[in-house]
Amino acid sequence: MSSPVFSSPVVSTPVVSTQWLADHLGSDHLVILDATVFALAPSTTETGAAGPRYLSGRDDYLSKGHIPGAVFADLIDVFSDPAGDYDFSRPSAKLFEAAAASVGIDNSTTVVVYDAVVGQWAARIWWLFRSFGYDDVAVLDGGLAKWHAETRPFATGGTRPRAADGFTTTPRPELWVDKSFIESIVAGETDAALVCSVPPAEFAGTAGARPRAGHIPGSISLPAAGLVDPTTNAFLRGDELNRAIAPAVAAVGASGHLVTYCGGGIAAAASALALIRAGNEHVSIYDGSLNEWAADASAPLSTPGR
Repeated sequence: MSSPVFSSPVVSTPVVSTQWLADHLGSDHLVILDATVFALAPSTTETGAAGPRYLSGRDDYLSKGHIPGAVFADLIDVFSDPAGDYDFSRPSAKLFEAAAASVGIDNSTTVVVYDAVVGQWAARIWWLFRSFGYDDVAVLDGGLAKWHAETRPFATGGTRPRAADGFTTTPRPELWVDKSFIESIVAGETDAALVCSVPPAEFAGTAGARPRAGHIPGSISLPAAGLVDPTTNAFLRGDELNRAIAPAVAAVGASGHLVTYCGGGIAAAASALALIRAGNEHVSIYDGSLNEWAADASAPLSTPGR
């Protein structure tokens, strides 16, 4: 007997399980997005490292396979502003509306997004939808790795997006902060806790491709890679999640405001997802992150490992 098809699934949490998705494959108004991007080793110039490089996951999506029915979401060129000052700059409302419609999403769509890494790229798409006022979207717990480990079905080749009626945003600007806001936190003028999502060595200033190393003073380290179970790729939950985020939560002042950042606002989305899953609703992302902050020679950086 075939599984029932649910005509209009709705997600009520920011994360759904592989079983939930398997049960709803083929449902009307469900769009699955593969948001995979691969980070490559930094390129080098005569003056040293020139910064990280990124490779779209589209080729792997087409040739190595994807979850059946998934549409590829191009986070490099479509779901970011190609004219932005830095990689993965958030798009305008107009650009995002066009991006959503291009993959078959309108305001009646349930969206599940995944990637082939540890969930940070999927979390970025999730955050973009959330920041543009759309909540019927979730990240797949464990992503493609968990789906594959459970020997669930795969498909190759592309998926034609469903016909969409257009997507309308309702921006929530409070989910983003800019450099001046970060400066006010560092100066002690604004009550908010800074959460840095780069790897520990980058946080310490002993590694990294940016010309200036380290983290924004006063930040708490919450590496995005440490928010998943390394054996299953599933997100931490319960006591494990609470232990992982405890230092960040302990740093929150009376405002309850947590601001996450990383190199370019991607890993920061994974940390934001973890914090919200644990019940911390007042979370924002510094989109420019260290790409912008470290480029300003006058902006202070802490390097405890040097």
